[in-house]
Amino acid sequence: MARAVTSRRKTINTALAWAVGLLIFFPILWTILTSFKTEGDAIAYPPKFLFFDWTLENYAVVQERSNYMRYLWNSVIIAGGSTLLGIIVAVPAAWSMAFVPSKRTKDILMWMLSTKMLPAVGVLYPIYLMFIKLGLLDTRIGLVIVLMLINLPIIVWMLYTYFKEIPGEILEAARMDGATLKEEVLYVLTPMAVPGIASTILLNIILAWNEAFWTLNLTAANAGPLTAFIASYSSPEGLFYAKLSAASTMAIAPILIMGWFSQKQLVRGLTFGAVK
Repeated sequence: MARAVTSRRKTINTALAWAVGLLIFFPILWTILTSFKTEGDAIAYPPKFLFFDWTLENYAVVQERSNYMRYLWNSVIIAGGSTLLGIIVAVPAAWSMAFVPSKRTKDILMWMLSTKMLPAVGVLYPIYLMFIKLGLLDTRIGLVIVLMLINLPIIVWMLYTYFKEIPGEILEAARMDGATLKEEVLYVLTPMAVPGIASTILLNIILAWNEAFWTLNLTAANAGPLTAFIASYSSPEGLFYAKLSAASTMAIAPILIMGWFSQKQLVRGLTFGAVK
């Protein structure tokens, strides 16, 4: 009897997991399907799911109208640069909080996390003026700095949680063997926290890749990433849903592929300590 109840519960949980997964994935699937429709089929009612005239015209128009590779390259530089800079800053910060805590460590962590609750529009104007004064407006380095700063609390929190899972005795043993602080961090701590660091890097790349508010307000023609590429298909004449879907599909395809191939590493890193 107990075995039957357990089996039924597993079946229900599996069905619910699939239902939630399909519900989350459906908007992406619908966007991809719409990208292969004509504009007429894209706005047809009732909606056409599979039975429509498939076409690649939208992708051809998008490539003719926009320099997709320039936007893609901007996204790679901005997401990769902000992630690399964030890791360089966050590893020492998380190490000090995890292994050399002070009375205010918890307060500092909570203060850092509280900055994520601040509406971005509330600080847009001063940052915009600062960027104009410093010549960082519509530059990739400017976006790298901004995205690093807005994601830094999450990076520090995740790395702090991972580092807390590592026994401090191991680092003490390394010090007793004559390891310097640099060697302790690079050759002892970092290799042991590879799953956590890798998942933090992947998550930060995803967050930076999908960031739209700052990229749309701080860029124009030169440093616009793929989020600006998508936004360019909103015009005074209205929305062209099929072409907008094609642009969106081209923008999300790289990050979807990366997430697909790195999902095991991401899950492994998250279960290493971030959700404990």
